[in-house]
Amino acid sequence: MSHKAEAAFVPLNIAVLTVSDTRTLESDTSGQLLVDRLTAAGHRLAARVLLKDDLYRIRAQVAAWIAEEEAQVVLITGGTGFTARDSTPEAVACLLDKQVDGFGELFRQISVPDIGTSTVQSRALAGLANGTLVCCLPGSTNACRTAWDGILAEQLDARHRPCNFVPHLKQAPLCASRG
Repeated sequence: MSHKAEAAFVPLNIAVLTVSDTRTLESDTSGQLLVDRLTAAGHRLAARVLLKDDLYRIRAQVAAWIAEEEAQVVLITGGTGFTARDSTPEAVACLLDKQVDGFGELFRQISVPDIGTSTVQSRALAGLANGTLVCCLPGSTNACRTAWDGILAEQLDARHRPCNFVPHLKQAPLCASRG
């Protein structure tokens, strides 16, 4: 149940990273869904990047966003499966100061009605690093919809009670949307 207090909405600067060996920005429906959802909610797109599934390139991009003042949240879609090329969790986990264990647990729980026991193969995870919330989501558009609608929309809203992630995020300057 959503609890909206009298707090004001705080627009966040959110970067979106798609990890895929086959998609382009034009065919990236998962990343586009996240962009559409975050902007519709009143947040700002800080950056959008598409990378091949390469552990070190993923790590370098996420580390750069964590180090910058601009990005307060990084949403990553893709590379969370069990194929030999899937390396997003390994790329990101070592960058996190604190892991948000409940994120992956809740994501798997709310995925059961859609995908049943296949949810055990989700390696969705999240954590905080240098005041930046980093969330790793599966690459399917439906998984991104589930994560945004079922978790992120409320947890990235300063008005959500009893708690949300906004007070834990670094203060960021206003940014213009860029690709």
